[in-house]
Amino acid sequence: MVKLCAPDAVVLIDGSEEQKHRLQQEAIATGELIELNQQRLPGCFLHRTAQDDVARTEHLTFICSKRKKDAGPTNNWMSPALAYRNAKRYFKDSMQGRTMYVIPFSMGPVGSAFSKIGVELTDSIYVVLNMMIMTRVGEEVLKHLGVDGEFTKCLHSKAELDIRKRLILHFPQDNAIWSVNSGYGGNVLLGKKCLSLRIASFVAHKEHWLAEHMLIMGIEEPNGRIQYIAGAFPSACGKTNLAMLVPPEGLKRKGYRIWTVGDDIAWMRVDSDGSLWAINPETGFFGVAPGTNSKSNLNMAETIKKDTIYTNVLLKPDGTVWWEGADGPMPEEGIDWRGNSWRPGRKDDHGAIIKGAHPNSRFTTPISNCPSASFRLEQHHGVPISAIIFGTRRCHLAPLVYESFNWQHGVFVGATMASELTAAQVGKLGQVRRDPMAMLPFCGYNMADYFRHWLMMGKKMSNPPKIFHVNWFKTDAHGRFIWPGFGENLRVLEWVLDRCNNKVSAQQVPIGYIPHLSDLDMTGIRLEEGAMKKLFEIHKEAWLEEFKGIRLFFHMFKKNLPEELWQEFELLKQRFHAYTNTH
Repeated sequence: MVKLCAPDAVVLIDGSEEQKHRLQQEAIATGELIELNQQRLPGCFLHRTAQDDVARTEHLTFICSKRKKDAGPTNNWMSPALAYRNAKRYFKDSMQGRTMYVIPFSMGPVGSAFSKIGVELTDSIYVVLNMMIMTRVGEEVLKHLGVDGEFTKCLHSKAELDIRKRLILHFPQDNAIWSVNSGYGGNVLLGKKCLSLRIASFVAHKEHWLAEHMLIMGIEEPNGRIQYIAGAFPSACGKTNLAMLVPPEGLKRKGYRIWTVGDDIAWMRVDSDGSLWAINPETGFFGVAPGTNSKSNLNMAETIKKDTIYTNVLLKPDGTVWWEGADGPMPEEGIDWRGNSWRPGRKDDHGAIIKGAHPNSRFTTPISNCPSASFRLEQHHGVPISAIIFGTRRCHLAPLVYESFNWQHGVFVGATMASELTAAQVGKLGQVRRDPMAMLPFCGYNMADYFRHWLMMGKKMSNPPKIFHVNWFKTDAHGRFIWPGFGENLRVLEWVLDRCNNKVSAQQVPIGYIPHLSDLDMTGIRLEEGAMKKLFEIHKEAWLEEFKGIRLFFHMFKKNLPEELWQEFELLKQRFHAYTNTH
């Protein structure tokens, strides 16, 4: 790679504080980082990306398997030979005048049976410093790898940051990832979505485990018992907020405590006890800044006060940062995410308000700073998962919570997940986007085989987690959310765990089991009259419409879709037929 990229120097990243400090100073000198007010935000820095490099570029992200059918209909595919040939043109001499940094990193605790090692080569100090927050980096990793260990080969260069030459390439058969002409975290922190999901899901399929786009949280009861939940939520559905939820006033008397294991990725294996155990392979959060404040997510607001790299947020005159939806008053002036002077209300040439922070502006921050961080983060064994939750954003269709009938039905529930788009997402407002298990952009192989893998994993467990579906986003006739969400979601999770522990019964409806309203603890919360009933209404017409969308989606996979999912689809239709005849 040195021969290909032609860097002026090669530096091995050893993971030490001294080296980190040296790199920070170097990045400040070149303008790659801006040092923030160290009294107010100790150890914090600001970074700005190129203006056309502010999010994952899904249309330039490819799975480069030998056969196109192995990538499946939901992925962009390129043959490995063509991908290497195209990328080599962009990598050729791309690091001239720059340093190549060699980052040995471990996803998961070093030496754990769950963990995987990667080595990322990059010409970006921003990438190095972020990888030091997000993964375990340095000498210990190299020592464990030894001279003949298996590792994911990750190559990244900013090159010219030219979007017309941008490629994010995954080679599952070669255990390699190449990313060129981007500087945005989701495209260049190659341990994150690239390794932890796209490559890991392919490896997990081969090795019989699960690599999932899921939070992991522990709920501790007053008697000290902790049960763990994994949850998959598409973007804009409150995954990070749920992972570090603060118990609401009404339930505080019960003495619950939340432990955050992770907010984004879960690697899960079947243990000798027949249960599913999980680790978070990361050591940090790569979170969206806008909307993060002490009301929406108190624990995250505390976490990002030190040792944090902010990307594409507003710089205030006092050397601190701000974004839309941040705590405190809106600043009277500042430097926006593009590096231009900013005042509130200023408009662009099209009459649109100029935002201080980009809608996808980010922070990278260590999980160890989080007040609710779990003490089991470094446990090689992980944590046992009692329940898996699939969450979506539906204004009228899905009830607040329902439980699947069994594992196979739960896989169907996950495979048919769909959310209505928000203003922040590309597409028509309210349009339904299918996102099975919240893995649509991240599954590194044919999704039909991925569903089959989930079905097979259920057969490997004598004690599988129960599977639930939640929807915090049901609205009334005026478009207002009926359920208050945030910390109040613990009331729903309490019912979930009660079901896992066989403490309460439930009502059967065509889509699954829903709670008896008396089994949800509503102490200290007042909703409008009839609101609870509305939250659990099942509208036949809406579901009949939903069936059309499911059928269309399933047909994408042609004959490759597992027969079990078509069976579940037919059973659902039959249950609705019987239900509407009796209701």
